[in-house]
Amino acid sequence: MDEEVSDFWQSHSLKYLEMAFRKDKQEIIEHPDGYGKKTGDCGDTVEIFLKARDNIIETASYYINGCMNTAACANAIVLMTENKTIDKAWEITPEAVAEYLETLPKDHFHCAELAVGALYLALSNLLELRRTQWKKAYNVR
Repeated sequence: MDEEVSDFWQSHSLKYLEMAFRKDKQEIIEHPDGYGKKTGDCGDTVEIFLKARDNIIETASYYINGCMNTAACANAIVLMTENKTIDKAWEITPEAVAEYLETLPKDHFHCAELAVGALYLALSNLLELRRTQWKKAYNVR
């Protein structure tokens, strides 16, 4: 086995590897209660979709156009958000995402910032749509 490939698998935590390769939460939700999209300077794009009931985020999903590190961060965001209150979701930080993943490369911390930025946009959109319900019919990607 190539030494570089072997180093990749050995240098990452199981949490990071699971989040980087997991695809079950990569889904576009039609008519979400909250939607956020952010593109980073690196060119990666993260979209976050939220479904909420009362004050609880019941379902979260993501769609990305980006690297494995961005996928890991987006997956972590979804898992950290689901079944949490809206207030708790606002407390998620890029540092918390990196800590959750355990081995996010330091030179890819911007991927955590990008994913959290998309989450914050989705949370803002969720709150805006609750204030102005009629806008939900026009909420498009």
